[in-house]
Amino acid sequence: MDSQHFLQEIDICREEIFSISDSIWDFAELQFEETKSAELLCTHLEAHGFTVVRGVAGMKTAFTATYGATAPAIGILAEYDALSGLSQKANSVIPEAVPGMTEGHGCGHNLFAAGSFAAALAVKKGIDLSGKGKVTLFGCPAEEGGGGKVKMAQGGVFSQTDAVVSWHPESMHMVRTRPALANIDCLYSFHGISSHAGAAPHLGRSALDALELMNIGIQFLREHMEPTSRINTSITNAGSAAPNVIPDFAQGRFLIRAETPDQVRDLAARIDRIAQGAALMTDTTVEYKFLKGYNSLVTIPALQQAVYESMLQIPIPQPTAEDIAFGEALRATMPLSDEQRKKPLYPTEVIPPAPPKPHGGSTDTADVSWVCPTVQVHGGSWVIGTPGHSWQVVSQGKSHFSKESMLYTAKVLALTAVRLINDPDLLERAEAEHRERTAGGYQAMTPPRG
Repeated sequence: MDSQHFLQEIDICREEIFSISDSIWDFAELQFEETKSAELLCTHLEAHGFTVVRGVAGMKTAFTATYGATAPAIGILAEYDALSGLSQKANSVIPEAVPGMTEGHGCGHNLFAAGSFAAALAVKKGIDLSGKGKVTLFGCPAEEGGGGKVKMAQGGVFSQTDAVVSWHPESMHMVRTRPALANIDCLYSFHGISSHAGAAPHLGRSALDALELMNIGIQFLREHMEPTSRINTSITNAGSAAPNVIPDFAQGRFLIRAETPDQVRDLAARIDRIAQGAALMTDTTVEYKFLKGYNSLVTIPALQQAVYESMLQIPIPQPTAEDIAFGEALRATMPLSDEQRKKPLYPTEVIPPAPPKPHGGSTDTADVSWVCPTVQVHGGSWVIGTPGHSWQVVSQGKSHFSKESMLYTAKVLALTAVRLINDPDLLERAEAEHRERTAGGYQAMTPPRG
């Protein structure tokens, strides 16, 4: 099959794709509330002949959009949730909020969604040309802390999918080879007895003391856990702003990460015992609430190689003079390392795959990767050195270079997906690697206690 022929569908629909990206940027909806963004995607997909099912896995903003009826079945992921507190004008080189807006696409999910939509259109064209295969665009809400894909995986939404190709806007063009960490996100609430801190401190039992002792225990724990593990802490409620009141309530949120699901469960159980010990020491009580958990990411070398080959076959966009002027002014606002300062302004070449060493981040795409072979692409959409979850990301969300790079990555996904449909040997290798790496089967992350 002439790969360039079906990829032309992306160029034909470029203005529609750009309009979708810009609209989702404007909507800037938070997790599980992406009603306008999801409906916009569904409406456009239906207009292109996809069969859309809304509200999957019990989430009103989750959907599937499918075209084709024969095996193999290839999935493409789309995310479209924004971040709180990141209101920012587009194409601005200074931090300035949009009046009346408090949210912003600080992780580029407007580009993510539109780029995945574009890839699905091209794969649909490829299916028409070959007469076989099926593609499903999975609308995945609440990546930013809500774990929408976990709920979808638990609900069996991906169970009939042979392989998934996905991407995420970044500041480099590169196939993802580094596994993400499994995690458990939990809330500990301590309850004590309030009292006057000056007149009757002996009658009080400080919930804040308990929370602080828990944090001290975690500091000592760090010496005795795996070097790649992480414990991120936030005190969400200190109980009282008045120093002369012994607080009867205090609360902390803990994000516990490790390389494997077993390691994170073990670490979470140890932290749970620290919390119970802190409660015993302060004569308080503690309640535990499991918020969410992500698995570790299962990487598939056969798919990574296929994506890398696709990346090398498609011309990478080059910045215009206007792009360069904007990028240079924006880059001047960024805290860059010496290494970043030596790099070009924009990503304009494919970086070879990195060694598969785990890094400190986590993603709910990991749960998808336990269900079926999954591969991700880092799409170079931003000025090199752009910090994630920043106003600079939001500012670039409607930029010319970001949109052109989004189309490039969409073509990479589509070319890989169509190859998987038409190359049974490649798909078989990917499935064999997946079976080997997920021998125990998929199990969603669970709390260390009820």
